Amino acid sequence: MSYRSGKHLALAGYDYANKSLQEIKDLFREVLENGMHGICYSAYDEGQKPGDVLTEAQIRRRMQILSPYTKWVRSFSCIEGNELVPSVARDSGLKTLVGAWLGKDKELNEKEIQGLIDLAKYGCVDIAAVGNEVLYRNDLSKQELLEYMRRVKDAMPSGVQVGYVDAYYEFTVHPDVSAACDVILANCYPYWEGCHIDYSLMYMKQMYNQARHAGNGKKVIITETGWPSQGGSLKDAHASEINFMKYFINAQQWSMVDDIEMFYFSSFDESWKVGAEGDVGAYWGIWDMHENLKF
Repeated sequence: MSYRSGKHLALAGYDYANKSLQEIKDLFREVLENGMHGICYSAYDEGQKPGDVLTEAQIRRRMQILSPYTKWVRSFSCIEGNELVPSVARDSGLKTLVGAWLGKDKELNEKEIQGLIDLAKYGCVDIAAVGNEVLYRNDLSKQELLEYMRRVKDAMPSGVQVGYVDAYYEFTVHPDVSAACDVILANCYPYWEGCHIDYSLMYMKQMYNQARHAGNGKKVIITETGWPSQGGSLKDAHASEINFMKYFINAQQWSMVDDIEMFYFSSFDESWKVGAEGDVGAYWGIWDMHENLKF
């Protein structure tokens, strides 16, 4: 069994019928080694959590692991050491989607916004993301978000696109936010909507096309998608190693065949995420918490 770059991808993805677990593992590794458009950078070592300060050494160590497999890296914050991620990515020859993490703390928001602007002026930002799911979490009003976006756009060097990251459907609900974006940055998770693995690629395509419609012709980038390798179930969505591999293979093949710009979530397992997401939260990585490839 071999991955073929020019092969038409079926609507539901690869045909796994009669494929052994080892054959699926082999295909997973082959697709991974063919390379991804982008990956979400998992910053925190075991025992760390947001609020802890990252070191340059740990960032470089993980970037060295990721860089052979991707063209782009997405970061989520511009403070507490996260501001080093884009420059280290640049050193590794990677392009960057750099996020300012916004929330209810206005003082931290100011530091994030200024950090994003500074990184762009230093030439470390290809796409700037002003906030991540703040409307979904109700952390900011829409008016507050739009004002942050305006400030960042006004300060960006020429050629740096500015967008906002949220669940794909939020761009339909908030057309003025879509209008303010240079590029639509959509998170698409069939798992979190209880979709069975067999229909997950079709569902992600539907999510993507809904974001495209909301964008009225603007480019849409899938900024997060993935599947947990272990943990619980959500309706018909079951976390397992085989489902993790199937979803990754299907997503990456679709990304390549249809030229979909996609950032896979995530690079490394991070235990701190169980607090917000339950037991599946710690198992979204392609690499485990010890930085070993899972399969």
